[in-house]
Amino acid sequence: MNTPCPLDNIRIVLSHTSHPGNIGAVARAMKTMGLHSLYLINPKCFPDAEADARAANAIDILQQAKVCAEIDKALENTVLTAAVTARPRELSHTIFDARQGAMELVQQARQQPVALLFGREHSGLTTAEVNKCQAIIHIPANPQYPSLNLASAVQVMAYELRMALTGNPTRPAVSGVTANFNELELLYTHLEQLMIASGFLDPQKPKLLMQRIRRLFARARLEKEEVQILRGILTALGKRW
Repeated sequence: MNTPCPLDNIRIVLSHTSHPGNIGAVARAMKTMGLHSLYLINPKCFPDAEADARAANAIDILQQAKVCAEIDKALENTVLTAAVTARPRELSHTIFDARQGAMELVQQARQQPVALLFGREHSGLTTAEVNKCQAIIHIPANPQYPSLNLASAVQVMAYELRMALTGNPTRPAVSGVTANFNELELLYTHLEQLMIASGFLDPQKPKLLMQRIRRLFARARLEKEEVQILRGILTALGKRW
């Protein structure tokens, strides 16, 4: 039986893309490196003739693309999402350069779905979108002009993913099964509700508490069983309020 290719488990997710030509160019960049799973969060214009023209012989990527109304749907069932961003963040996740990040994604993709998240052409990713991720990938560039076109950024990462697949030995797989995006979001919701009920969190003045908690668990890379244990504890504690 053939072993599935890790690239089949890697999603390229574009958030609120303004220009359809960029979507087509991204599809072409993906296909040249063997990626085919494209997710679009609220694109301004799609489908579009300009996207088809820029895709050249990668129209099949566009035809199979999944259009989502919200980020949670695009990241559904993934076990690792990396935000591609050059902007400094007040509370940062684990930061990889393009090569390190690609190696991490490919390793996880050998077993379960992962995603690379790219933001708007002019403003990039929002803080809320980055908070949905477990890692940040920074593409090293000229500090005087670090801006990369969306399709160019995807091409760089697609190349690094292919090199990570072909040029690096497989690390031993972890013993447990990594918790996926949906399970972690339920944990965050459960924890937030309990903190509000207990009076620990004031929903009118939340500050950065949930952002810090997301960062903490992102570093931990929780397994399914660990999430179940934590939610069991929260359920037991919740009976007191």
